[in-house]
Amino acid sequence: MTSSDDQHRLLRALADELARSGVAGIATSPGSRSVPIVLALTSHPSLTSYSLIDERAAGFFAVGLARQTGRPAVVVCTSGTAAVNLHPAVVEAHEAGVPLIAITADRPAELRDVGAGQAIDQLGLYGRSTRWFQQLDPGPATDERLAWIRQLGCRAVAVATGATGDQPGPVHLNVPLREPLVPPAGLPPHEEGGRAGGEPWTRFATAADDADQIAAWLGDSAPKGGGVIVAGQGAPHGAAALAGALEWPLLADPLSGERRGDAAIAHYDLLLRAERWAHVHRPSAVLRLGGLPTSKPLRRWLASLDCPQAVVPGTGVWADPDGACTEVLRAGALPLHAASDAADATWLAAWRSADEHAAAVITRELGDVLSEPAAALAVAAARGPVVVASSMPIRDCESFWPVAEHPTHAIANRGANGIDGTIATALGVAAGSGERTTLLIGDVAFSHDLSGLAAGARLGLPLTIVLVDNGGGGIFDFLPVGDAAPDGYERHIGTPPGLDLGGIARACGAEHAAAETIEALTELIGTDHDGVVVAEVQSDRAANVALHRRVAESVITALGA
Repeated sequence: MTSSDDQHRLLRALADELARSGVAGIATSPGSRSVPIVLALTSHPSLTSYSLIDERAAGFFAVGLARQTGRPAVVVCTSGTAAVNLHPAVVEAHEAGVPLIAITADRPAELRDVGAGQAIDQLGLYGRSTRWFQQLDPGPATDERLAWIRQLGCRAVAVATGATGDQPGPVHLNVPLREPLVPPAGLPPHEEGGRAGGEPWTRFATAADDADQIAAWLGDSAPKGGGVIVAGQGAPHGAAALAGALEWPLLADPLSGERRGDAAIAHYDLLLRAERWAHVHRPSAVLRLGGLPTSKPLRRWLASLDCPQAVVPGTGVWADPDGACTEVLRAGALPLHAASDAADATWLAAWRSADEHAAAVITRELGDVLSEPAAALAVAAARGPVVVASSMPIRDCESFWPVAEHPTHAIANRGANGIDGTIATALGVAAGSGERTTLLIGDVAFSHDLSGLAAGARLGLPLTIVLVDNGGGGIFDFLPVGDAAPDGYERHIGTPPGLDLGGIARACGAEHAAAETIEALTELIGTDHDGVVVAEVQSDRAANVALHRRVAESVITALGA
């Protein structure tokens, strides 16, 4: 082999180890310097690859793919500002504990700081937002270096998945490459030399979960009766069963997938707005599973409690912004046999009665008119995965989704809570699930990710987008800045896109249909289509604020609080 073969051989060995380690797939974007990496990965017979036009969409596609499959997804890009455009997805993966491997091509050392094109400082480009950074400077493809890069691929997967002891999250591999960038003729299609039987070069055992920690806390540390379980994104499965056994109310975010069972309280966000009711129904203990739910009333209530609060972190980062937790527990499974003598049927009955009052108010106030909360309810009944955008969509799902026997397990980029790349994330979820996926999104977030929308036709993945067009950022109308209405509010904060969103959808290769009734929207959500379909729901921001406030006030009245 000549020296020009070496970087290609090393990268093919890396690709082989990523395949052996079970990565979910590869998201690519166009570029020249990244050609050796892209060809090594996309030519491997065991790796599935997806082509996107731009790096930001590719990064969020990989985030969605990793979220849906639970396995690391790889995103590859060329050098320069291309790598910078991966940063929002890396931040989301860091904050949410999503296993992401970002591989960025780079210029070699002799092309840095000399005015060469697309040459920027990429060393530690993503700062503290990665679990691990490595500079891979390909050299001679000796047996020792081939073993090194194979083990490095295994380590990247292990760190990304949390198998090395840290929380799961993003890994950054930066690869300076020299020309020739195209593999020479005669190079074998795949690198040989891996472990026998398709095994990874190095295996990493996962840390054992101590399932008895929760049982001990419930049995010894937590006062008997009158407790509450809060389940957020990344909560261990079984929260509903544990809450039922304890007869503790379960306040489960739709992102937990646990809003089920006799102990589940669907409308805690509305109940806890009734301050007198919330004060009377203060628990004696709180078990918090996974991330903290979106609800601001729930967060305020938890911060105000003077009782033991234990947290079982999910796959994301620390979730106790108010410093209220008294103990941190580790468990991958919940002890369904734990502390049955802590049951208090009257305590749970009070919560369930209040929840039924809230549900009746919602049914009465929403009626049969298609509104933003009604659109969120329609999405809850969708078959297949559901992705929910930040801002108002995720809040409507938390406030209005009911308890269900088989609740929808929503997916959302709630690590950094941004609107970046939401459509691309949904496409990644569709790729990972193999099922038609439904996305609930507002017009600003939709306009923010038109490159993701354009990728839909390119990828041919099944996605129904429920687009709520309320002429701007509706969430801001609920905030103090919305009430103050300063000069320039509409232009600089409300920011109505003013776009023909249906025309844009069609230009990007998607079908478009206006949904004017709940029945029409339900039919669009329930119908299988090829490719991307945009179901547009028109809404008025002022009317939406009035509806939400009317529901909240009516719930307070119904509770006598």
